[in-house]
Amino acid sequence: MARYNRRRRRSWQCRFCANPKLEINYKDVETLRRFVTNHGKIRSRRHTGTCAMHQRKLAQAIKRSRHMALLPFTGEELR
Repeated sequence: MARYNRRRRRSWQCRFCANPKLEINYKDVETLRRFVTNHGKIRSRRHTGTCAMHQRKLAQAIKRSRHMALLPFTGEELR
């Protein structure tokens, strides 16, 4: 008997592609905190549901805000 995967893949749409008014800005710390774990790591595309283009822009914005001391490098201050 052949087995098949019963799980359906849910199609995610990038929140930045779905709403063009949303923009990625390194000064918008509240938005960027959603994409960083408690330990300060950048969440993957798989967890955030962003497309590749916006994930690259997010990573760049997070790194800029860390450099400007808007976001911490480690996770103790994120809570």
